[in-house]
Amino acid sequence: MALLTLGINHKTAPVEIRERVAFTPERMGEAFSELRAASGATEAAILSTCNRTELYLAGDDDCAPMVLRWLAGFHDLDAGDLEQVVYIHRDSDAVRHMMRVAAGLDSMVLGEPQIFGQLKDAYSLAREHNAVGKFLCRMFEHTFSVAKRIRTHTAIGENPVSVAYASVNMAHHIFSDLSRNKALLVGAGQTIELVARHLSEAGVKDFVVANRTLERAQNLAQAHGGKGILLSEIPDHLADVDIVISSTASPLPILGKGAVERALKKRKHRPYFMVDIAVPRDIEPEVGALADVYLYTVDDLRQVIEENLRSRQGAAREAENLVTSGVQDFLDQLRALDAVSTLKVFRQRAEVLRDAETEKALKALRNGSDPETVLRAMARGLTNKLLHQPSVQVRKAMAEGRSEVTECLRELYQLDTLDADQPTTTEKL
Repeated sequence: MALLTLGINHKTAPVEIRERVAFTPERMGEAFSELRAASGATEAAILSTCNRTELYLAGDDDCAPMVLRWLAGFHDLDAGDLEQVVYIHRDSDAVRHMMRVAAGLDSMVLGEPQIFGQLKDAYSLAREHNAVGKFLCRMFEHTFSVAKRIRTHTAIGENPVSVAYASVNMAHHIFSDLSRNKALLVGAGQTIELVARHLSEAGVKDFVVANRTLERAQNLAQAHGGKGILLSEIPDHLADVDIVISSTASPLPILGKGAVERALKKRKHRPYFMVDIAVPRDIEPEVGALADVYLYTVDDLRQVIEENLRSRQGAAREAENLVTSGVQDFLDQLRALDAVSTLKVFRQRAEVLRDAETEKALKALRNGSDPETVLRAMARGLTNKLLHQPSVQVRKAMAEGRSEVTECLRELYQLDTLDADQPTTTEKL
């Protein structure tokens, strides 16, 4: 069983492509069904965030081309164009990649913790659709264990640096005193919760939270003394806010150029600071061309984020060492599993031979044969049958020059420890 990871992320593809390859929750069931049918993979999981879309698979060694063609077809993309931005990791490299992702080592924000929860959600969703089996389940569970160890034993998560933090940090470039500004947050997920917390800590006291579900918007807004509204109410509040930060899972833009233009007429050249963290994007790109609008996407946050990462570099090196040992531990587990299945078959075959010789001996005893003669014949017959096939294969291997087979045999049966003068029975095998 081969392990495979195929995906794109913020390092290989711009947001214009990432948003087209993102999976919406509504199509996940369809995706799992089609992916396994089209690729030959027996197990599959899908991670889709604003910065990456990755497929984790267990199946045939050569399924990568089929997976790529399916991914392109599912999103109506050209497979050749998609091939230019995807990366493929196999077996131990696939395990290493997943562990680095879970630990935040492959994130735009080094060590950011949100990806760990997103990966756990991806695993849970795959299990809900019965898309994962023993290989990917073990891979995910071991990955989570390694990621937790990294969080516990390194400083990779200290000095909060995230897309949410970077968004608020960048707002200071537009507004010197955030306590005088009002914020509109679109969405009510974990990222927006972090944005709300960072804005509150930066001094913002006036919040409006817009969400598809009013109750979730109200719960988040009230935690920071704000007001919750529905997405449809955004145009009514847009002219009154200065900061707009959006992160939803909507497949289509929520805030269009026309709505912003109408709001700008009421604002009398007061600037807007907008950050679109979502992939696909929530704010139409054309909004960024309007006067007095400073619109940023997740890719634009890169420079701000990089300036805040230096303190985590040493911790990252420690984390990489833990990932390396974690990969080795997982591969050892897989090899142990393979040994168990092989030993099970080996034992079953020996038991079949034993039962056959036992039945033959019992039949001879029932017919009145001498017990000592029967026992000796049974022992001789069982020995010959157990050793016949291995002996044939050893002779064949030696004839082909594969001396490692005899070395393995000597190790398995510890033949080097036998006394050379010990008398042995010379049976023709």
